[in-house]
Amino acid sequence: MLENSNATANLAVKDMAKAKAFYEGTLGLKQVDDMEGELVVYKSGGTLINVYHSQFAGTNKATAVTWTVGDHIEPIVKSLKSKGVAFEHYEMPGLSLEGDIHVGHGMKVAWFKDPDGNILNLVDK
Repeated sequence: MLENSNATANLAVKDMAKAKAFYEGTLGLKQVDDMEGELVVYKSGGTLINVYHSQFAGTNKATAVTWTVGDHIEPIVKSLKSKGVAFEHYEMPGLSLEGDIHVGHGMKVAWFKDPDGNILNLVDK
């Protein structure tokens, strides 16, 4: 039914100016649409991310967006850290922490949050 349809991530934020600074300035995403300051659409690879104003911003306690970055995970983590991004460290069975990157189960993964507390992550596979 939906196997041939594209999906879009939706991220709720309280402050659109802070969100735009983060998603454009820190993450380097390109804005492709702006709907009167209430919804900004970003292009990320072949997908879209909707960043929209909501009073419920930051209430999701699970990962909201994952970027598959392949072998570039280490330099991306280093670059984001140099821009002030703080990485989350979790205790998870089978994963060990190497700097800010969790390693195990044949993968490398790093989690961080946007200014509203949305959990984002990078994975090598």
